[in-house]
Amino acid sequence: MTLKEKIGQMSQFNNEDENLRSLIKNGAVGSVLNEVDVETINEFQRLASEESRLGIPLLIGRDVIHGFNTIFPIPLGQAASWSAELVEDCARIAAVESANNGVNWTFAPMIDISRDPRWGRIAESLGEDPLLCSTLGIAMVKGFQGDNLADSSSIAACAKHFAGYGASESGRDYNTTNIPENELRNVYLPPFKALADFGVATFMASFSDLNGVPVTGNSWLLNDILRNEWQFPGALVSDWESIPQLVTHGFAVDEGSAAFEACRAGVDMEMASDTYAKYLPALIEDSQLELKQIDTKVTRLLNLKFDLGLFQTPFTQSTPLTEPLNRAHLAVAKKAASQSCVLLKNKQKTLPLLPEKIASLAVIGPLANDGYEQLGTWVFDAKVDSSITCLEAIKDYVGDTVEIKFAQGLATSRSNNQEDFNQAIEIALTADVAVMILGEEAILSGEAHCRSTIDLPGCQEQLINAIYQTGTPIVLVIMAGRPITLEKILPKVAALLFAWHPGTMGGPAITDLLFGSACPSGKLPVTFPRTVGQIPLYYGQKNTGRPASDDTFVDIDAIQVRAPQTSLGMTSTHLDTHFTPLFPFGFGLSYTQFDYKDIHVSIPAVIIGEIFQISATLTNSGNLAAEEIVQLYIRDLVGSVTRPVKELKGFQRLYLSAGESKTVIFNVHSDELAFYNRKMQLETEPGFFHAWIGGDSTTELKTSFELMAK
Repeated sequence: MTLKEKIGQMSQFNNEDENLRSLIKNGAVGSVLNEVDVETINEFQRLASEESRLGIPLLIGRDVIHGFNTIFPIPLGQAASWSAELVEDCARIAAVESANNGVNWTFAPMIDISRDPRWGRIAESLGEDPLLCSTLGIAMVKGFQGDNLADSSSIAACAKHFAGYGASESGRDYNTTNIPENELRNVYLPPFKALADFGVATFMASFSDLNGVPVTGNSWLLNDILRNEWQFPGALVSDWESIPQLVTHGFAVDEGSAAFEACRAGVDMEMASDTYAKYLPALIEDSQLELKQIDTKVTRLLNLKFDLGLFQTPFTQSTPLTEPLNRAHLAVAKKAASQSCVLLKNKQKTLPLLPEKIASLAVIGPLANDGYEQLGTWVFDAKVDSSITCLEAIKDYVGDTVEIKFAQGLATSRSNNQEDFNQAIEIALTADVAVMILGEEAILSGEAHCRSTIDLPGCQEQLINAIYQTGTPIVLVIMAGRPITLEKILPKVAALLFAWHPGTMGGPAITDLLFGSACPSGKLPVTFPRTVGQIPLYYGQKNTGRPASDDTFVDIDAIQVRAPQTSLGMTSTHLDTHFTPLFPFGFGLSYTQFDYKDIHVSIPAVIIGEIFQISATLTNSGNLAAEEIVQLYIRDLVGSVTRPVKELKGFQRLYLSAGESKTVIFNVHSDELAFYNRKMQLETEPGFFHAWIGGDSTTELKTSFELMAK
């Protein structure tokens, strides 16, 4: 290969580049972005494999984030299912549907630990916890890549954004991240390490800087950690134009030095921009970079193409592998939407609604009958006409047995115009129940769509207040791409179902939950704060030297005028809100009641290197069969570095019939209790531990054990 051809393999161009065809013929392109027309892609592959000198096929990249034609819940919603099997099924369908169109590489999963709901990209994340994120991230990779990358239905996955992007200051996209190395290794890197070990095909470098060094030029992260420490063999791609943005960061003086920094740091392929093509030849000629560095990168990219079977089969068949949006795909989409919904409130068993006891139902809200907005962010290839809304599904479900009246109330979710309130009030006054479907439009979350406040946008709160004044019970369904602050409106609704952006089959899934044909089983993958001022708020916090407690908490209104400074609780809390979240990580209600008891550790004194069991008895004490997500939390009481007050160490989704009891057993290896110490060494330290089993992170069913040195 000539140097120009090698650099061509390291260059990824957008499909809108006017010179793309000639560049492909000249061997100057290794990958094409955002083309999904199968005939065009086959033409590109023909030019690459038959008319370029070396005949090297192309990687065809596309953001297939939560579906292709069939859209599943946003990743944060899928994470609320706590179901690796379901997440894998969703990714498998997305892979097949995108492979139909010639796509062979996706930029997912996003496994950034996300603890700031202001950040728009929390919608793409799998939540705040390293174990949940790792488990579901692996499941997504399994779905995309299948058992064999060379299979025509498989596409290469990409672990992004490496690393720490979820900690962007102020929840603003592309912003600075400052994360101490110990925190980075114990919290933010584990999902990436898990996916690297599992065999994800590629990584993507983060836009952001990390501790002052932009990741695109961060040799410590990309070379020392990813390549040398983890021995990751796959390709690493930049994010969109992030190499020339090293100049904007103030890290490189010009685009030539930016290309040098990125190449030296370990970026194998440049996305969208062309600094590699322009400047690498001169950098090699001037001996600033060595040719063997280029050869190593090109080898990784060629290996990916061999693994995908592109040299044997570069073209996509005109007959699709399977029809998109077929019955099986829609069934999985409905199941995913159902299992991702989280029931947050159900006063006096308002839900499920019983059609035989309801004469009329008011359906209110700008998201009640909008098939596009319920799909969520990053759905370039969705078939919007196939998206079934809540209003459509409710009408279909009840038929002629219940009178359905609909009022949008607001033109959009962010509208401040109240002129349509009267119609909504009018139908609520004559209805037995008002089902309000509110939240965020799709465009209000996702990349570059961050918010400084996370209340319901526009005058939705005022609309809720107006319907509340009618005296008609409110069942509130929220569709959103992030947690929403709900403390002010919570007392005014009888029931609250959080549906995220549920995708193509959101309407039927939500309707089944509202009327009891399905039972809510989702659990929160992120903490819901009471107010934006609590952010960041997450369950795995540190205890601090003065932890907050109900015994010491002092409300701002209880402080006496001219009170001396020493009169307050003097603990780690805010004066103007309670220190607890509105809804904790792992929380979610059901239409039945689950009880936990008899927690037990099989070996109270565990020798390092052993496997032991932690178990409890779970009982469905209600009269309805349902699924429960059982969660295991552990606390290391004393460490060489301070440890979180709780860490998720296991979870199981279990089905129990009414009245049924099961013994839930978690097998734990002492290695799972290891953490990075002061010397940044992964070590399992002896000491005393607490363990909890329950239905969310606030569970109080606790036991203890000791970990002992060999």
